[in-house]
Amino acid sequence: MEKETVGFALCGSFCTFKKVIPQMKRLVDEGYKVIPIMSHTAYTTDTRFGKATDFNKEIEDICQNEIIYTIKGAEPIGPKELLDVLVIAPCTGNTLGKLANGISDTSVTLATKAHLRNQRPVIIAVSSNDALGTSARNIGTLMNSKHICFVPMCQDDYINKPNSIVADFKYIPDTVREVLATKVQPQPILL
Repeated sequence: MEKETVGFALCGSFCTFKKVIPQMKRLVDEGYKVIPIMSHTAYTTDTRFGKATDFNKEIEDICQNEIIYTIKGAEPIGPKELLDVLVIAPCTGNTLGKLANGISDTSVTLATKAHLRNQRPVIIAVSSNDALGTSARNIGTLMNSKHICFVPMCQDDYINKPNSIVADFKYIPDTVREVLATKVQPQPILL
């Protein structure tokens, strides 16, 4: 029997894709229906970490669903109640700022707004070099927002990047299960 439907949104922290995509596969392997969502930048940009078309193909092969990567594609998520939970992994500082300030001008931020209108949970897996800098206030705002939870996170390189925080992506499936079961923030948040 198929479990709940998980929206899985990726933003442009390209260095984390090889850690995030296996968690998407774990959710599919556990029986969840996974709807992939990508920001336009994540969907179209080739980087030193890989080609966009390669990542897109891998994600669509895993999920057996087409990627939502436009605002038009994301808009029906709310009215059609397409998702039980939305995961944003990786969630960049840019997206954190937009979410904290109610800006919905990308496929990921509009998917979030559309999903939250149904009062269903959003799970954020932070990946930001500025999470303990200017983005800290946005994380704080989101931590105090209804229906928003976080994947456990920690400083990833406190010597060379003291403001950088990255979620421990292996906890995404555990966080999804716990949030769907309890509707509250799993603990601990900080590792």
